[in-house]
Amino acid sequence: MQTFHLDLNHPQFVRDPYPLLAELRENLPVFYDEGWNKVFFLRYDDISSLLRDKRLGRSITHILSRDELGWPPPNPLTRDFDRFQENHMLDNEPPKHTRLKGLMLKAFTPARVESLRGKIQSIVHGLIDQAEDRGGMDLLADYAEPLPVTVIAELLGVPEEDRPLLRPWSARIVKLYELGYTEEQAKAANQAVVEFSDYIKRLAEERRRRPGPDLISALVEVEEQGDKLTADELVANCILLLNAGHEATVNGTTAGFLALSRNPDQLELAKEAAAKGNSEFFKTAVEELLRYDTPLPMFERWVLEDLELGGVSLRKGQEVALMYASGNRDPRKFPEPDRLHLTRKENQHLTFGLGIHYCIGAPLARLELQTSLQTLLKRLPGVHLATAEVEYTGGFVIRGHKAMPVAF
Repeated sequence: MQTFHLDLNHPQFVRDPYPLLAELRENLPVFYDEGWNKVFFLRYDDISSLLRDKRLGRSITHILSRDELGWPPPNPLTRDFDRFQENHMLDNEPPKHTRLKGLMLKAFTPARVESLRGKIQSIVHGLIDQAEDRGGMDLLADYAEPLPVTVIAELLGVPEEDRPLLRPWSARIVKLYELGYTEEQAKAANQAVVEFSDYIKRLAEERRRRPGPDLISALVEVEEQGDKLTADELVANCILLLNAGHEATVNGTTAGFLALSRNPDQLELAKEAAAKGNSEFFKTAVEELLRYDTPLPMFERWVLEDLELGGVSLRKGQEVALMYASGNRDPRKFPEPDRLHLTRKENQHLTFGLGIHYCIGAPLARLELQTSLQTLLKRLPGVHLATAEVEYTGGFVIRGHKAMPVAF
């Protein structure tokens, strides 16, 4: 296997990874990166196959010990973060994953998501009301961030006065999903897990005494064949819902608007659809925006047993990096992949994953993105970027923006 080092956190790559990804996808679609100690895959078919392959998983320590993997002892700085990881469904494999996901799905139902439609629309209108007379806003801080945090808070049943706590906790926690995080970030993330966990435990106790129509009440009650979520599992999966439930939506909103701004013909198409109240258009448009500039561009998997894919041998205990951002621009799968085409019909992008770890929050993220984009363009048809250059937060794995000033 050929080797190559991909400087994932280089500012130029974070700003626009697609030219280098296109070059690698054609000439070096699979490579081993010694610096990151991972095997990178860049083509859609390879990524799709690996996501569906049960010989790969999100965790490895249920198969091999830390000693067998050659890992150092657990970092005491991230003790609480590690316990959080052990108890949520994303970083577990069957049978634990099957059990946790099954219990979560009994509470996180399509009906519960659909019941939020009116609330999401109301929140969006309220955010625009606050900014409308100012003639401008930060699309990130004033629009993209408050919406999913408010929705998740509403879903969980977090009282309004406590909601400002959620975004800072989540922002600190997700730093540990970046590659090359600092010791200071590790301490901050661990402390955020402690504070968030304590808060959810108190809320869960209240819901045990006085159940409500919220998700935490449902998770406290949910049971299948005598099996219930433990206290740690309930806490971990609520934290996961906030982290996963808003990072993709925040980054998807700002990346989507940036993509429209750089493709004026498609922006005009979207404005026309918004003016006509064409909600079906935005269902298709959001899928294309999620493909075109993937809000969470890379996910990792562990090799649980030796396997071969297209002549590439992978050994048990290796880690692979699946470059969603590259797969979503693969010309073998998507005609004219570098063109934003809001009416693209065949659009089986990788953004929400595939296989058993497919994102259970995808329907909610789609609903939020469709509603927020359509309403923004309908109520503020003159909205446009108020800066020549948009800055990124620094990392590729959680590829977000520092700010996005717009005027209207």
